[in-house]
Amino acid sequence: MPRKVSYGLDYDDDAYDYEDYDYDYDEQETYEAAQTKQQPLKKVGVWQCPICTYDNEDDTSACDICGVLRSPLVKACSNGSSDTVKVNRSSSDVPSKLKQEKSTVLPSQSASKVYVSSEEDAVSSKDGGQPQSLTSNLNSMNLNAKAGSSKNARTRGAASQAKYKPEKWMLPDQAEDGLAQLNLAIVGHVDSGKSTLSGRLLHLLGQITHKEMHKYEKEAKSMGKGSFAYAWALDESAEERERGITMTVAVAYFDTNKYHVVVLDSPGHRDFVPNMITGATQADAAILVIDASVGAFEAGIDSFGGQTKEHAHLIRSFGVDQIIVAINKMDVVHYSRDRFDAIKQQVTMFLRSCGFKDSFMTWVPLSAMENQNLIAPPNDPQLLSWYKGPYLLEAIDSLQPPTRDYSKPVLMPICDVVRLQSAGQVSACGKLETGGLRSGSKVLVLPSGDIGTVRSLERNSQSCSVARAGDNVSISLQGFDVNQVMAGGVLCHPDFPVAVSNNLELKILVLDIATPILVGSQLEFHIHHVKEAARVSKISSLLDPKTGNVKKVMPRCLTAKQSAIIEVVLEESVCVEEFSKCKALGRAFLRSMGRTIAVGIVTKILDQPE
Repeated sequence: MPRKVSYGLDYDDDAYDYEDYDYDYDEQETYEAAQTKQQPLKKVGVWQCPICTYDNEDDTSACDICGVLRSPLVKACSNGSSDTVKVNRSSSDVPSKLKQEKSTVLPSQSASKVYVSSEEDAVSSKDGGQPQSLTSNLNSMNLNAKAGSSKNARTRGAASQAKYKPEKWMLPDQAEDGLAQLNLAIVGHVDSGKSTLSGRLLHLLGQITHKEMHKYEKEAKSMGKGSFAYAWALDESAEERERGITMTVAVAYFDTNKYHVVVLDSPGHRDFVPNMITGATQADAAILVIDASVGAFEAGIDSFGGQTKEHAHLIRSFGVDQIIVAINKMDVVHYSRDRFDAIKQQVTMFLRSCGFKDSFMTWVPLSAMENQNLIAPPNDPQLLSWYKGPYLLEAIDSLQPPTRDYSKPVLMPICDVVRLQSAGQVSACGKLETGGLRSGSKVLVLPSGDIGTVRSLERNSQSCSVARAGDNVSISLQGFDVNQVMAGGVLCHPDFPVAVSNNLELKILVLDIATPILVGSQLEFHIHHVKEAARVSKISSLLDPKTGNVKKVMPRCLTAKQSAIIEVVLEESVCVEEFSKCKALGRAFLRSMGRTIAVGIVTKILDQPE
């Protein structure tokens, strides 16, 4: 999903850090074969590192710069075959930092890469402690050729989760300032004024200068769309401006008295709901924008054609429980209290059915075009005569701070990727769900299974040294193939990988649908930033929506408003976790024919289907 924000990446080719080099035993094996044909080093009293070419003292067993052993761990067999490698168990040649690390065998698209960090783990107990062939061990693991075994990944993560201890710099008491970050999604039906509202706020708060605003107004008038000037501050592409709609999630920033606010301006057109899903999954709270105009509100709230209900269902399923309902374009209905009350009554009933509580709903009548009730109390006499509540900026500050998981291993679903092919650099963008990162941190990217290093960090388009859970960041990576880091992947701690699977059990709530869901139904499966083709392989049980108890086993089909347990098989494997373990990777959505037909959670990760 394109992110309309300039991350300002600045790559410095001279800043390469040899200490972060990811040691590859296959490269070492190739190097040894070439070394047998070369002459010995002529320097006396030193030996040259085969990786960084640093000249080390003769009495050292490992390179002082990159830690590579003088006597290689991996040696070719005596028969000259390059397919089988053995492990040298000489403890004197193993650096202490390698001894302390755990053994990690990563699923990868190529089964030729093997990462070994402990000599004991490379020895089979079944063979009397004799060194074993790493190639034969890899073959016996029966790894999936594309994305690896999700069962193995899940087992490793569960086994080591209890042993994880966060470092002090990851905790919030080390924060640089007192403002918490709030990711705020702007959602609603098409043409309800979401982008205009966002652009107006940014202009009033000084994030868009008068010079830039004058430019937007001039360009909009030249195309006969003068009323779209504020929207153009966020809708930057030519196609968006030509069509007059938002197509991708735009990202912007402003500060209030309480929060650093990250604005996620989402598309409202039904054709771009998948883009809305990938962006708004990062939200902590939401502003639901409703057009108060006669006919426009009714079109938006319609179950089959409008997006107001679908967006409300989706943001609640994202885990958002705080919502500001901004009833926009009140100037069109002359700030009528009756119109406001009628809309509030109808939408309140629907939001309650979605799971929102009255105490977490805030209702704000406003006009983005007339600048009424945005960053200051309204000055229109008609609105002042009956409305005494908060203005929009005050309502944002009244939101409760979101909870963050600082003490868990780092986890970030990748929303977007910025590549510089010429420089071989890649940056991953997204929201840190748990843990923390800083320059030099080792990270694992799944499903490719590659390990690399964080080179630099940017938070809200500003360079930073540390990023923590809840931050929207752009992470410059080194040690990765630029084609292996993709949107929809997950960046995590090397010792705590997430599961990768294509066979899942879901607990779902079916929305308003016209066609029943049957076994064999072909659907679109959405989870964090991934969209994948899926097939319903089994409808296990029908649940009572009030109690959650099993109402019927193996029903033939599912209809509107029903809750059920189903199993789905995806066309390709995705990074996923059970909802009870990780909410960010456990929320799922099913869509068909351009509409969201069910929302749910992952209850179990099943074995790969044969």
